[in-house]
Amino acid sequence: MPIKPAFDMVKEATAVIETISPADAMARLNDEDFLLVDIRDPRELEREGRIPGAFHAPRGMLEFWVDPASPYFKPVFAEKKKFVFFCAAAGRSALSVRTLQEMGMDNIAQLGEGFSGWKKAGGPVEGGGA
Repeated sequence: MPIKPAFDMVKEATAVIETISPADAMARLNDEDFLLVDIRDPRELEREGRIPGAFHAPRGMLEFWVDPASPYFKPVFAEKKKFVFFCAAAGRSALSVRTLQEMGMDNIAQLGEGFSGWKKAGGPVEGGGA
């Protein structure tokens, strides 16, 4: 059986999830009921920087951090917030948001174009070395 292309999966996920533009996310950056969730690898954060106030949840642990029955559960995910997940360019975040929808989360979206779209739109960034 041939491998299904990852970008086909991203396209399918994007068709059934909510996407929030960088401009809309910037407008809500100080909203206590809105939380950006950075799922990039720690090396990406060191190299590229991060969005101030974003919560870091590594992609590899995301489902376990969200699941209240998991020993790895993070209480932040039980809060009544709009969680907006992002990666570098919105591929991993699309797949993540789709998976979390399947787990039963409904207060979620992805950041359109990911961190690269955020930077392109002039969003604030802290840190980063390159």
